[in-house]
Amino acid sequence: MRIEYFQLIDEIVEVGKDAELIRARATVPEENTIFEGHFPGHPLMPGVLLIESMAQTSGYLVLSVNGFKSMPFLAGVREAKFRTFVTPGDVLDLEAVLEHDGSGYAMTKAKIERQGKPICDARLTFRVMPFPTPEFRTLMTGNAIRLGYPQELIA
Repeated sequence: MRIEYFQLIDEIVEVGKDAELIRARATVPEENTIFEGHFPGHPLMPGVLLIESMAQTSGYLVLSVNGFKSMPFLAGVREAKFRTFVTPGDVLDLEAVLEHDGSGYAMTKAKIERQGKPICDARLTFRVMPFPTPEFRTLMTGNAIRLGYPQELIA
């Protein structure tokens, strides 16, 4: 994780057949300025960043479904549940499953686990729109490849 750059996943571990599923991994940094205030002496990963981690994982799934032709923007969070705390050094396993894609929207069910135990989950809605610029698409494609996204799945 590079929290200060809002890059909250470290690698894409798997993209399921027909792009119905994606798995990613992230390691919470041992030290980061965010932990100085959240919370002093008891550092915890903010819940909003856990949601963003699930959104980024889900976003790559939606990109995969549409062949990297349009960009998913987070539009809604439903049924978010937090079950335990995340602390510096934790290795997080993220997963997203596509529930709906069409009419300019996509919906996923996402979750985070640590050593097979649930941390949080949510249903996420994305507005799927054309890339604002060709350069933005190139940037997203490059990020996907850097994270280990299979190049042969990028249209």
